Amino acid sequence: MNNFSAENVDSNWKDLYKTGGVAAIIAAVLIPIEIIVLTIWPLPTTVMGYLTLFQSNNLIGLIDAYLLEVVAYVLMVPMFLAIYLALRRVSEGYMVLATILAIMGITVFLATNNPFSMLSLSRQYAAATTEAQKTIIFAAWQAILVNTNQRAVGGFNMGFFLISVGGLLVSAVMLRSNIFSKATAYVGILAFAISLSDYVRIIVAPSALTLTLIIALASAIFLIIWLILVGRRLFQIKRAISKEQVY
Repeated sequence: MNNFSAENVDSNWKDLYKTGGVAAIIAAVLIPIEIIVLTIWPLPTTVMGYLTLFQSNNLIGLIDAYLLEVVAYVLMVPMFLAIYLALRRVSEGYMVLATILAIMGITVFLATNNPFSMLSLSRQYAAATTEAQKTIIFAAWQAILVNTNQRAVGGFNMGFFLISVGGLLVSAVMLRSNIFSKATAYVGILAFAISLSDYVRIIVAPSALTLTLIIALASAIFLIIWLILVGRRLFQIKRAISKEQVY
C-alpha cells in the first residue's frame, strides 16, 4: 500500500472510510450513465422542450435534469469527510478548508438543481385546464431553469466552482502524503484544474461550444478515474485499520 500504515490515519472512523469508498465508487458509476443519457437524449433548449420530454418519458426527463448528478454529489459528502479524516494529520488547515469548500459547493449545487420540481410542474402543466394556469406553471418552470442553467457548461455555476477548488486542494494535500498514491493526486489535480479552466473559457470564449464540450468531457473522465482510485484507497484504509485492530 505504498508504505501506508494505519497509524497515519484516524482509526476511530473506519466505518466512514468504507462508506466513503462505497459512495465514491457509486458516484463513479452514475456520472458516465448520465453522460450516455445526455448524449442520446440531449438537453432541451426551451421550457416547452422540457415539458414535452417529461411528458413523454419521466425517467429520461429526470436524468436530463441532472438527477444522477444530484445523487452523485450527495454521495461525495461522506467521501470528502472520509478523505478529510485520512489526510487531516498531513495538513489539517488545508483539509478543513478544502472540505468546507467542497460541501458548500455540493449544497449550492443541490439548491440550484431541482429535477423533482420539474417533474411536479410537468404533471401540473398536463393537468392544467385553463391558459392562465398553464401560464403560471410555465413561468415557474422558467424560474427553475434560470437556476439550473447556471452551470459550468452553460454559465458560472458557483457550486461547481467551490467543489473544484475544494477537490484541487484535497489533491494537492494527497501529493504530500503516503496515504494516497501520487497517481491519485495527479488525476485529481487534472480533473479539478480542467473543471476550473472552464470558468476562464466562460470569460474568454463564452460561445465556444466545442471547447466547452471538450473541457466538460475531459474533466468528467478524470473525475471518474479519481473517484475510482479514491474509493479503492478508502477501502484499503478500512481493511488496514481492521487488520491492525485484530493484532
